Amino acid sequence: MKVGIIGATGYAGAEIVRLLSFHPEAKIVWYGSRSYVDKKFSDVFGNMFRIVNDVCKGENIAELAETVDVIFTATPQGLCSSLVNEDILSKVKVIDLSADFRIKDVSVYEKWYQIEHKSPRFIDEAVYGLCEINRDKIKNARLIANPGCYPTCSFLSIYPLAKEGLIDMDSIIIDAKSGTSGAGRGAKVNNLYCEVNENIKAYGVASHRHTPEIEEQLSYASGKDVVINFTPHLVPMNRGILVTAYANLTKDIGNDEIEKIYHSYYDDEYFVRVLSGGVCPETRWVEGSNFVDVGIKKDDRTGRVIMMGAMDNLVKGAAGQAVQNMNIMFELDERCGLNFAPLFP
Repeated sequence: MKVGIIGATGYAGAEIVRLLSFHPEAKIVWYGSRSYVDKKFSDVFGNMFRIVNDVCKGENIAELAETVDVIFTATPQGLCSSLVNEDILSKVKVIDLSADFRIKDVSVYEKWYQIEHKSPRFIDEAVYGLCEINRDKIKNARLIANPGCYPTCSFLSIYPLAKEGLIDMDSIIIDAKSGTSGAGRGAKVNNLYCEVNENIKAYGVASHRHTPEIEEQLSYASGKDVVINFTPHLVPMNRGILVTAYANLTKDIGNDEIEKIYHSYYDDEYFVRVLSGGVCPETRWVEGSNFVDVGIKKDDRTGRVIMMGAMDNLVKGAAGQAVQNMNIMFELDERCGLNFAPLFP
């Protein structure tokens, strides 16, 4: 397959390059970048020296659609929706890593992202690319809305109990922590070393843009309108997300039974690893990989359940899930190009 990437020199785009450089069924032929046109990709990212020899090109999606089989758009919100049209989608599959097509209600998208949606006619068609949940829909899609990093980790941590109706959906509180790469590669004062190092802080409190995405997906899972408290935190590490979610149980069940439910949902899902026996997920055990580690603990004293998840925000939270979506769309083994162990130390 011939692959084009728009936004190849951001963190997520560069991670797609890293993953696809050794993918046995894919070849990148277009490294799109607004800032580094005509500059060698390996001069921007030295880790790709002698691996990628191509230069960066622009963002001409019409020309790109004539050249490749699939386009990844790893771009800020609003760009993909301004580029896609029926002519593009009739020629090439598009996997969008922005939020442009994740939320089905355009008014909700415009409220939370504070921009006008440029192609709302494609929102209903776009498939939410959470591979473990929407695999059958992904297979025949032209346009994939690759999920956000916080929503992926949050949803997979909560999904089995939400689907089984075993938690009170009105009681969900999600506490999440992410490494600084989640903020993107653009220069921002708040992301400078001295601002981030030796510090942890909450941000986007009661206003983070991933909130409606999490709520929408949990609503689909539970069959109820879901409203949550979601608070993200920035921690001084490059990669990783840790989610700790809390909810009231609707049935008096034991921890062993809860674990069995999670195993029944995920034991056949290669990239979701259920931790048993009270083991808590840690970001260090998933770094650099497409794995999500999930752990569950019932608090007998309060009658609540604590649902935990850890993953790499740039891999399963962005580029890895995008590649997994591509594999499904082109009827490849989902693990293709992603079947490697996490990094440690």
